[in-house]
Amino acid sequence: MSVHEFDRALARAPSPSVVDGLRAVDVGAPSFDGVVREHAAYVQALEAAGVAVEVLPALSTYPDSLFVEDTALTFTGAAVVLWPGAPTRAGEAREITPVLERSFDRVLRLTQGFVDGGDVLTTPRGIFIGQSARTTADGARALVALLAEIGLLGVPVTTPRGVLHLKSDCSLLDDETILATRRLAASDMFDGFRVVLVPHGDEAAANALRVNDRVLVSDAYPRTAEMLAKSYKVVALSTREVAKIDAGLSCMSLRWRA
Repeated sequence: MSVHEFDRALARAPSPSVVDGLRAVDVGAPSFDGVVREHAAYVQALEAAGVAVEVLPALSTYPDSLFVEDTALTFTGAAVVLWPGAPTRAGEAREITPVLERSFDRVLRLTQGFVDGGDVLTTPRGIFIGQSARTTADGARALVALLAEIGLLGVPVTTPRGVLHLKSDCSLLDDETILATRRLAASDMFDGFRVVLVPHGDEAAANALRVNDRVLVSDAYPRTAEMLAKSYKVVALSTREVAKIDAGLSCMSLRWRA
């Protein structure tokens, strides 16, 4: 079974407070209505790919809480609750824990350091954990130990300066292929994989999402979509509003195969 085969997912509805979400570069607040539309289309795309999606209620206290991927990792039979690196997001891990406890037989918890799920890329050869401004070295080491408890290999790596999250600059296209920016590919962390580079100017398109037989991509980058469509079934989705708060396609769900 491939690591990109899923039949279950968790998502969280956006709250009006999303307009106050974190952003590394301020290009203006997103439109709440726009975020709602983008999120709904995203959930529909997951369902069309064969995934049963549970949409959790919005959390007004946490503007970034629709980006559930940063709070946990989910696998067949087990989940790991993470501890996001931004102080304003710490409570999101507590909110997701009871949801995971009713969905998984085994739920482990990160108790040392900080890890954002956006820094974690699952591949057939190991689970890459990118150390970044949001994921600390001690958090990465602690996560490696937790993954070992459920029989998975954690591989700490260092993201280049200026990369917010590991998956801001890469995604898994298939078991042998990584989509990446040039700056991330130059780190050689994906030695042994086939690496497909996004075109110049399309760096944000590297955060694509493989779900079953299709690849979700941002419609803001038609060159990347056209390139990938030669080899994959591509579904283009709007991310213009969520991109204003440092988000992409992987961020808005937790996915696993039951």
